Amino acid sequence: MPIGEITGYIDVAQLVLYAFWLFFFGLIYYLRKEDKREGYPLVADPAVPSEQHKTRMEGFPPMPDPKVFRLADGSTRVAPREDRDPDGLKAEPMESWPGSPLLPTGNPMRDGVGPAAYAQRPDEPEKTLHGKPRMAPLRLAVDFHVEARDPDPRGMDVVGADGRSAGEIVDIWIDRSEPQIRYLEVSVHGSAPAPAVSDAEEGQSPPPPKNRRVLLPIHFTRIDGQRRQVRVKSILAGQFADVPVLRNPDQVTQLEEDRITAYYGSGHLYALADRQEPWL
Repeated sequence: MPIGEITGYIDVAQLVLYAFWLFFFGLIYYLRKEDKREGYPLVADPAVPSEQHKTRMEGFPPMPDPKVFRLADGSTRVAPREDRDPDGLKAEPMESWPGSPLLPTGNPMRDGVGPAAYAQRPDEPEKTLHGKPRMAPLRLAVDFHVEARDPDPRGMDVVGADGRSAGEIVDIWIDRSEPQIRYLEVSVHGSAPAPAVSDAEEGQSPPPPKNRRVLLPIHFTRIDGQRRQVRVKSILAGQFADVPVLRNPDQVTQLEEDRITAYYGSGHLYALADRQEPWL
């Protein structure tokens, strides 16, 4: 028999080819199963009957077994996990047929639907390798500064898409891991309502209300150093009052970052009624 031939019909090259096919099929199966650790199981279309809505949509291959990932800070994450909006879906189908577009039922820029959607990331600050919050204002990150040749946005006026003033930049938030500006802190014009006065405080003047402070992602801005203005085209000046605020004024969590960015991003569609209409 010729070299490499096992029988009259099978040789080593043929076996190697079959082995490669089996390996490649197993690799595709493994990768397709592992990529279901994020975003699965799928949620059935809300427009279909309720019994079908309760069905888990996994497809082939099935969902992988849960795996525990150990992070550098000692915490753990389990995947896959079934993420659900804790407040429920704030939208309803436009029509009754499956696949119909969803329409927000409340404030479209905060309902988490369409361009306002965001991921349910951990509600805790992202950390650097040294254990410090990755995002920090310059009032705390004193080892950072603005280059003297660049315009310092602090003190500049914030102008919305309608050309009106929304507030003033009071601080800069930087990324400690990748040194660059991530957010601008805005003191919004107008004050939040003063807290109610208790019975024990009747007859005394209430404490002065504090200005609302929100974060503005730097990528949604255009800084005009000559006019001392920070221009924002995504939302109107009055809509800055509804930007999600921070639970802790000196740090931002990963979930808060996504919510804030989604709010500004959705403004490109929802800030004005004209933006939701077709161009042609």
